[in-house]
Amino acid sequence: MTNHPALAQIIQQIGKIPLFTELDEGMLRELAQASRWRTYEAGEIVVLEGEAHPGLYYLQYGWLKVVKVSPAGREQILRFLEPGDTFNEIGVFTSQPNPATAVALESAGVWLVPRPALLRLLREQPDFAQQIIAKMADRMLHLVTLVTDLSLRPVTGRLARLLLQDAVGDVLERPHWFTQAELAARLGTVPDVVQRALRSLENDGLIRVDRHQIHLLNRSALEKIAL
Repeated sequence: MTNHPALAQIIQQIGKIPLFTELDEGMLRELAQASRWRTYEAGEIVVLEGEAHPGLYYLQYGWLKVVKVSPAGREQILRFLEPGDTFNEIGVFTSQPNPATAVALESAGVWLVPRPALLRLLREQPDFAQQIIAKMADRMLHLVTLVTDLSLRPVTGRLARLLLQDAVGDVLERPHWFTQAELAARLGTVPDVVQRALRSLENDGLIRVDRHQIHLLNRSALEKIAL
């Protein structure tokens, strides 16, 4: 889906965004008419750290990663974004530049809801303002958890925690872009250390690593390591 969707599709998609589910059809139509549709290929930058905030982003298809990059070029992945996620909620309501960079991991389609339209909603829709506050609180808790993991847990513990959180059932799917380098960036380490941690968990019989999947074989043991 790379062509610009019709207005009716835009209204339908924007109406599915949790932040906007309580808006009436008139408000949804106004947002849809103001919104811009953009497509990106793997490796393209969607949001660049340090630039001004143009608005709120909604990912319709594809996967993105949100990263901080050190002056030496080392990445720390803050989160992965999947279809249905919104991002830039915090930045769009401040006068500060983008705090992080969002990069497409594969072909992606993104809606951009401009900042002026969102500020108007804040003024006119108290329920919308409450949802924004709740979303910001969720983001803050996520970042606090990330800092706690990086500072207080060893790499094996961080890896076990990630596997438990992201697995569906007992299987973590690995898209083609989910390399050990990406995993290392998410865990705040380097690929060699991640490889050793995966091998350790596999040798202990806690996981099985396939080309496109990681199977969780012993959840209770992984939970103890993740504490």
